[in-house]
Amino acid sequence: MDIIASITDQFKLQRWQVENTVKLIDEGNTIPFIARYRKEAHGTLDDQTLREISERLQYLRNLDKRREEISNSITEQEKIEEKEEIKSEK
Repeated sequence: MDIIASITDQFKLQRWQVENTVKLIDEGNTIPFIARYRKEAHGTLDDQTLREISERLQYLRNLDKRREEISNSITEQEKIEEKEEIKSEK
């Protein structure tokens, strides 16, 4: 899943605005700091929009992480089932 594209579509923003905002958030900058002192990087988005982007970013990253965990779990279960089938054939 392309998280940047998803956020861009949801908030009707340009890709560079979302990319720069995500970069600033990932660098550990706070939303008030980004809103006040990094306007050139995000195109003067207000603090509420920045906060919503941050929350959506966290949600989508957690969703991707959970999908990966489920996928790994299913793969692991399939391996276990294959081992059990081999054992039962012997």
